[in-house]
Amino acid sequence: MSKKFTIVRLLCAFAIAMALSVGIILVVSKEPGTAIFNLFLGPLQSKRHFFEVFSSSVPLIFTGLALGLVFKSGNFSMISDACLYIGGVVTAGLAIETALPAGVHPVVIMIAAAVVGGIIGSIPALLKVYFHTNELVTSLMLNYVFYYLGIYTITKFFADREAGAFASRRYEASASLPTLLQGTNFHAGYLIAIAVVIVLYLLVFKTKFGYEIRVSGSNPQFAKYSGMNTSRVIILTQVVAGAVAGLGGSVEQMAMYQRFNWQDSPSYAWDGVIIAILSGNNPKMVPFAAFFLAYIRVGADLMSRRSDVQNELVSIIQAVLILFVTAERFMAGWKQRQEAKKALGGEV
Repeated sequence: MSKKFTIVRLLCAFAIAMALSVGIILVVSKEPGTAIFNLFLGPLQSKRHFFEVFSSSVPLIFTGLALGLVFKSGNFSMISDACLYIGGVVTAGLAIETALPAGVHPVVIMIAAAVVGGIIGSIPALLKVYFHTNELVTSLMLNYVFYYLGIYTITKFFADREAGAFASRRYEASASLPTLLQGTNFHAGYLIAIAVVIVLYLLVFKTKFGYEIRVSGSNPQFAKYSGMNTSRVIILTQVVAGAVAGLGGSVEQMAMYQRFNWQDSPSYAWDGVIIAILSGNNPKMVPFAAFFLAYIRVGADLMSRRSDVQNELVSIIQAVLILFVTAERFMAGWKQRQEAKKALGGEV
């Protein structure tokens, strides 16, 4: 019943968000038909737009996996933003300053970015375990520290002084991930993301450490009294999550950019929160949640270019989804009636 209820509840939340979006468009737009068509069907109009959904979902998958893993352990660290950004900075440095064979260069860069991401991800966990600090506060503060450290690093060591805006020098040709479909942005990074999904699913649901993560997150007192080292679980979980986010930053840079130009923080961690909530912190559901969010965003971008409705409408959709998915009382009466009916049927 619980799984069925979760699916029905999620579908109802989607339906309400979509209905509200249509209602807003009908009120504010002079051409609502065009706006609605492009929002919901725009990405299906061409091969390029459809596969743009897949490429746009890649960083969402990585941050959704990272945040979902952290939430699964009962913590709320947002350091994934810094891990992803510094992962991109590490990628820029190695892509500019090192020359390796094409098949080896991306692998070396991804490993380095994941290691650095894991180190950064451990900091809020270590502060929580040894100094009892709030990991949400420290992670949000550290995001700014590492963001400006990244800006400084690029400006000081790798900047292209002849560029008209903030940008690093160009990456070596060997430091790139191939495009899988000609005429689109669909790249090998998507396959890497799916591979990470599989690995994390096996880690969370098929290993002893994954069991410790789930128990520590759902019942920390029981985990402690049963002999689990909860401090170790907290630290290692955030190390793995940071490594995943750092890997995501590396993949995004090598697949989509020829130089580092993230002058503003990409803030993918907040997107990761949405993905984690929609997926129920289950790694195997993350690609579907990421695809949905990326699809709506691509559709909203097409809608804003082809009609008089701005793509900020996506923020309303996201807010409504989070509101209903996280509201404990949403459809609770329906669940209670279904459970009562099942119990009465069992008695008969």
